[in-house]
Amino acid sequence: MKSTKIGFIGAGNMANGLIRGLIAKGTNPENIWASDLDDSKLALLARDCSIQTGSNSDIANNVNVIVLAVKPQVMRDVCRALSADLTNDRELLLISIAAGITTAHLESWFGETAAIVRCMPNTPALVGMGASGLFANGAVTEEQKQLAQEIISAVGFAAWVDADSDIDIVTAVSGSGPAYFFLFMEAMQETAKEMGLSEDLARALTYHTAAGAAALAQHSKDDIATLRRNVTSPGGTTEQAILQFENGDLRGLVAKALNAAKTRSVELAKETEST
Repeated sequence: MKSTKIGFIGAGNMANGLIRGLIAKGTNPENIWASDLDDSKLALLARDCSIQTGSNSDIANNVNVIVLAVKPQVMRDVCRALSADLTNDRELLLISIAAGITTAHLESWFGETAAIVRCMPNTPALVGMGASGLFANGAVTEEQKQLAQEIISAVGFAAWVDADSDIDIVTAVSGSGPAYFFLFMEAMQETAKEMGLSEDLARALTYHTAAGAAALAQHSKDDIATLRRNVTSPGGTTEQAILQFENGDLRGLVAKALNAAKTRSVELAKETEST
């Protein structure tokens, strides 16, 4: 992959994180291109990362992989214009990281023979700890799948799903998931302050507890339910807290939240079809 030429259409936060992650993993900056309507973003990337910058047409004519990283609302127009610049004289892989843009949408703009990977990353990718789901259409070769895996893995965990519709579930779990944990952490911090801790200490304890719990879950041989039970001594403080969560139907709320996020992901795709 180090010699593969990769172009980013759009240079926002997620593209920025991927570019920096790729360079950190050994990709030559000279093999990375980026385009964006905001020249200041391109100037910053060129200065900090020494990558190539140019127009969408420049990228179409110079790379082997194009990462589509523009907002969903403008994806159709960008893709239709880009498809006119593409030629059939080389293998090209298209990777979309836009929410609500299905493989069917992309095939309608680039053609059914285009090699397309749909990806749903999340914001922890900005610190190299992302969790992403990927789906490949039938035109993607095994070599291209491996290439897509390596690109997305530059900023964290990446796994393949079996169907395009599964990306809607990935969106509900990991795509939107960081916000769920942020909300829970926010509530913990606020309550800790109300109970008497300083803001700095409440924040530090919450952050380290969240990071420690995630690390323990990842490295332990026990499943998550066992880990919870191990902390919950009968008659102890943790048991009292867990009872409040269970009595408040926390599990039911989580199920409603994830289903609502999945439903909205499907709706966004339908809205794209109707525009």
